Parts: sequence; C-alpha cells; structure tokens
Amino acid sequence: MTLSNITCGVPNSTVNCSYNMSAWEESMDKLYTYFYLLIFIPGLLGNSVGLWVLWRFISKKTKAIIFMINLAMADLAHVLSLPLRIYYYFTHEWHFGKGLCLFCFYLKFLNMYASIAFLVCISIQRCTFLMHPFCAKRWKRRYDVRISAIVWLMVGLCCSPFILMRNNTCGVQQNTISCFKDLPTRKVNLSMAITIMTFGELLGFVGPLVIIGFCSYFIMRSLWRSLQAGHSVNDKKRALRLVLACTGVFFICFVPYHINFLLYMMVSQDIITQCPVREAVKKFHPISLCLASMNCCLNPLIYYFLTTEFQQQLSRQGSSVLRGRLMSLESTSSYKE
Repeated sequence: MTLSNITCGVPNSTVNCSYNMSAWEESMDKLYTYFYLLIFIPGLLGNSVGLWVLWRFISKKTKAIIFMINLAMADLAHVLSLPLRIYYYFTHEWHFGKGLCLFCFYLKFLNMYASIAFLVCISIQRCTFLMHPFCAKRWKRRYDVRISAIVWLMVGLCCSPFILMRNNTCGVQQNTISCFKDLPTRKVNLSMAITIMTFGELLGFVGPLVIIGFCSYFIMRSLWRSLQAGHSVNDKKRALRLVLACTGVFFICFVPYHINFLLYMMVSQDIITQCPVREAVKKFHPISLCLASMNCCLNPLIYYFLTTEFQQQLSRQGSSVLRGRLMSLESTSSYKE
C-alpha cells in the first residue's frame, strides 16, 4: 500500500444521515472500560500460568505445544496493553505519545490474527498426526518453531495496514490526544478498499474457517470408522475435542467481527450509503471487537481442559507449592512454641 493511494480522511462522512451516535458512543466507551476490566485479570492469570506450564513441556514432544506457547504469548501481549485501553476509555485522554497509541492499536489486531493462525496450526497438526501417525514420529520440534516464526512474520506484515489506515498525519490530528477507536480513518480509493477487504476476509476469516472445518470433518470421519471397526478411539476423541474447541473459540470470538468488518469498511469508505444499515453496522462494531478480545480468556481453557499433560503438570506444581506452604507454616508454628 502506498501513500499516493491514500488521502486524508475527515471526521465526518460525506453521507448525510440524521441519526445521532453521541449517546451510543458514550455507552460504548463504558462498555469498553468495563469489558476490558472484566477480562484483564482472568486473561493475565490464565495466560501467565498457561505460558509457565507450557514452557515446562518444551523439552517434550507434546503435540502442538509450540503453537500453544505462541498462542499464549499473543494473548498475553494483548492483555498487557489493556490497562492503557482502560485508562483511555475511562478518562478520554491519551498522554503516552502517538507511537505507543498506534502500537497498542496494532497489538489488538496482531493478537487476533496470530490467534487465528495458531488455532489453525493446532487443528492442522492434530488432524495430520492423527491421520498419518508415522508423520508424527518423524516430526521435529524445530519444524514447529520455524512455522511459528513464519506465522509471526506474515501476520505482523499483514496487520500493518491497520496502522496505515489510522496513522493520519494531516493537519492538527498530529497533536491530538485521541487514540484507539477515535483515531481518524483514512479514505482510500475504491479499488484499494476492495483489495483490503478481500485480502482481509479471505486470509483472516474464510480460509481459516474452511481449514478448521475440514480438520473437524476428517477427524470425525476417522473416529466414526474406528468405532465401526471396534478400534481404540481415545486419541481421536481427544484430538476431536481439541479441534472442536478451536472451532468454538473461532466462532465465538472471530466470526462476528469478520462479518461486521466487511460491512464496517464499506461504511467507513462510504460504499454503503443506506442510513439504517450504516447505523446498525456502527453500533455492532464495538460489540464485535469486545467479542474478539474474549479469545485471551478462552484460549487458556483449551490448554487446561484439553491437554492432559497440562493438567498433570499444573496439579503437580500446585501440590508442591501447597506442601511447601504447609511446611513453612508448620516450621513457623514450631519456632513460636
């Protein structure tokens, strides 16, 4: 994308509609504040503990462990930026510089699309290893590390347009204290807008949805055949639960956003001019963003409930900490006596 294809947007749309969004905007600021407060502590604790426990398995050839570690890192990066978002939506002021504003804004989408990419990687790997066991035996952990590095590089580059579309350097906007949703959106020409929307929807939504759907189908088909043949299906049941959990997170967090994303881009670029549609799309946009942020709380549930090794290690570490605490209390009590 080149700056020659982009013109400085103006705060007001060229489409004149009579609806007043002021009251709704104030309600949405409160929604952002309370919602981010609600998910901050569970997201911080869940992903911190998850990353700590998962890292202890890095020497083992646990299936998808590297992808889960990267998924936890993506979630934790977004969670750590939430206090700044909470501060902004509570005070409506930003005093931390334009660079940090854009970086936190960028982290939101980096987390979303990195999460989608690693959920796809987890689904593909579990499906492939289940269908081709010999492939799993020959697979090296360094392959997952290389795939993860490529995912981060590709997602990082593909998310850069989100900054370019909001990094308005025209006029007085350079010194504004606005951030996040109040950043102005640049206008692009129609062909560029269609390219961005098509690229974003196909790579970020349709493609991953199709891949995860096919993985679920192949695992269910393999499970059904094994049941008919009377073979052991424990591994296939676990794999199916994991892939279905990835599918569930995808549908809850990312499907609403991407359905609305296409419409929101068309509204922001004045491609959609019908006022009732524009109003509905604008009102649903912050709700879809909140749903997308829920993934940082839902992903740790995948680690705990669907990874047997994770449960065992967490229980073992919890028991050792509890024993250490009890012994410390006992020795303190004996000393006082």
